[in-house]
Amino acid sequence: MTASVASFDADHQGGLRAAGRLSCIIGTLLVALVLHGAWRALGRRSPWPRRFLRRVAIILGADIRVTGTPLRRDAMIAANHLSWMDILLLAGTSGTRFVAKAEVAALPLIGWLAGLNRTLFVARGDRLGVGDQVATIRAALTEGQPLAIFPEGTTGDDLHLLPFKPALFAALVPPIPGIRVQPVRIDYAAAAADLAWLGDDAGDAHARRVLRRPGRFVVTLHYLEPFDPADFPDRKAIATEARARIAAS
Repeated sequence: MTASVASFDADHQGGLRAAGRLSCIIGTLLVALVLHGAWRALGRRSPWPRRFLRRVAIILGADIRVTGTPLRRDAMIAANHLSWMDILLLAGTSGTRFVAKAEVAALPLIGWLAGLNRTLFVARGDRLGVGDQVATIRAALTEGQPLAIFPEGTTGDDLHLLPFKPALFAALVPPIPGIRVQPVRIDYAAAAADLAWLGDDAGDAHARRVLRRPGRFVVTLHYLEPFDPADFPDRKAIATEARARIAAS
């Protein structure tokens, strides 16, 4: 009986915690949308999408630490990938936009929010359209705002760095003058097991688990030394270098 009561109590508290966090996120979103609209009406580039994303990460329990210096423009950011929370953290600390699969654009609310942050949507399964995808990414890199990719192609467990797929690095061949690659190591430390989004774990189930998770956690983003892709002969060599730097960190 005692165990059942304790389980019920923990479940009840988890539900209240999730509801409280959702309320904070919705309130933050409404404020950010008003301010975003005001910035756009003045013809200025809005900082509010990235500020909103950072705030959401904090609401979900993240105490964010940054080492190194994030490049604020003219950069391709290549990071390891553990959770959808990586997007909140990278955008919130560097102001980057992202490359995402086309299906994300159709997700209710999520697709719209991603669009506000100028996400590039690509059909990753369309091999015939790879050239167009690379051209789109290449053009986006010349617009100033950093562009982030997750070269592992899927989420991992924060214990093993998966091989980097070189396809998206083709946007850097031939080199674009002034564009550098900045590898980033995202480290969730002890919270990695709770936050990893792996295997057949449904997105809504994972989101509920994160919303209900008690306590706070420290996550460190290691912005590593950027390098010039012009120093490497092809996309595979660029991918190998980015992965090696993250692994060494």
